[in-house]
Parts: sequence; C-alpha cells; structure tokens
Amino acid sequence: MKYIGAHVSASGGVENAPLNASEIDAKAFAFFTKNQRQWYANPLTFEPVQKFKENCKTKNFSPDHILPHDSYLINLGNPDKSGLERSRTAFIDEMKRCMQLGLKYLNFHPGTHKKLIAENECLKLIAESINIALESTEGVTAVIENTAGQGGNVGDKFEHLAFLIEKVKDKSRIGVCLDTCHTFAAGYDMRTSQTYNHTMKAFGKIVGFKFLKALHLNDSKAKLGSHVDRHHNLGMGELGLEPFRLIMNDSRMDNIPLILETIDPNLWEKEIKMLYGFIE
Repeated sequence: MKYIGAHVSASGGVENAPLNASEIDAKAFAFFTKNQRQWYANPLTFEPVQKFKENCKTKNFSPDHILPHDSYLINLGNPDKSGLERSRTAFIDEMKRCMQLGLKYLNFHPGTHKKLIAENECLKLIAESINIALESTEGVTAVIENTAGQGGNVGDKFEHLAFLIEKVKDKSRIGVCLDTCHTFAAGYDMRTSQTYNHTMKAFGKIVGFKFLKALHLNDSKAKLGSHVDRHHNLGMGELGLEPFRLIMNDSRMDNIPLILETIDPNLWEKEIKMLYGFIE
C-alpha cells in the first residue's frame, strides 16, 4: 500500500502537523519539530507532545509514515570545528525531539564540505556525526536524504550514501530518503521506464532497498545532471509525470512515507489524488 502526504506546517505547535496533513487527505506527512532556520528552540513540553500523539491516533497516522526533517542549519560534515560541534549538538536535540514524539525517523541532509576539505573527509565527518548521535539516543533511525550536489553538498552520488551506511555502526538505525528532484539533478534519469529501471537497479546494487525508508516526490525546474536543487509541482518540470506513475506501481515503494515537497501547497491535495489515481 502507498502512503502519500506532504511536508506540512507545524505552525502554532507540533500538534497541528497531523491536523494539517489530514486536511489534504494525506496518509503520511513530514514536518519540522522546531523552526528550521534557527539554532535554538524551546524544549517540547508535555501538553503539545500528548496532543501530537492524540491527533496522530485520531487521524490514523502511524509513526511508520511520519518523516520529521531536521534544521537546514545543521551541517554534519562542517570542516569548521566549532560549527561541527554546534551541528552535532543540534542534531542530537532533533533526534531527542523525535523520541519525545514517539517517532521512528529523522530525515536530514548529510552536509557540505564548503569546498574547504576533500569530499571523502567530509563524508567521514558525517559518518562520525551520525554515530555520535545514534550513541546518544535510542529508537530513532537517521534517514539520509540524497542531494542534488549543489554548493559543495555531498550525498548526490549513490556511492556517498553507501559509504555513510558502511561507516555507521548500528545498521538497524540508518536509512535513506530518495528525493526525485535531487536524484534527477544529480544525473540519475527516471523519465522513462527504461531509465527509471536503470536508476533503481543502480540504487539497489550500490545502496540496497532494505535501507530505503522514504521518498520525496518532487518535479525539477532544473535539467538532468544540473546539480541545481529547484523543486517544481508534479508534471510541471523536467521530470514530467511518468516517473511518478512508475513509483506508484513499484512495490518497493510500499509502506514507506511518500512526501510531496512541491512548490505550491495549494496543489497538494490534487497531487495526492492524482498519485493514487496512477495505481494500476
């Protein structure tokens, strides 16, 4: 079964996220547990945590289909020592928030070398950061999101994801979220059944589908291999609709959160219905 949703607002409190997801007929959702553009946030208190859990239960959202995302400020591969420590502390805090909320995943961008250190050194820092975070928490899986490779970001190659997984000590708490826009911008084509199958075969061989925990469903304003991260609404960009038809009929994408991050939230409900309509 497919569980489709969107990255919804948690404005006014985390307890509002499942309510906002329900309003667009979502069966899954993503959200930020704190302001994604600020380092500090007040700790979660008992009442909003309980309301969040109650609203998830009332609206039939399982932790299996909820994909919180960490702050955009965090860079687990930061070559600057103080910046790295700050990022690691913030990431652990995000993991602990997920623990409080009874959630099992935390989606994150791996990081950037800022063109100051070698790509491989950055990946080693990220792997070390993940291990530190997992050792400091329990129950939450760190879900690496592949990137477009823009601006020194690592994670655009499947080999990067495989390297990080290999270096993580607890394999039961590491996974991957594939973003269709990022995948395409990184140079992996999915616009026909042939290219889609080729890309997925490569992912399966290099990373492994047992580590696939989620998908972000986005069209791309930028061209194949551009390494430019610019999302678009489904069917309005360079990808077109065919990749999403293929995803909806791929059993390897069953029972994981499939999350829209397309640029016009007013279209999310329509896009969700369209995606379910693709299922043969």
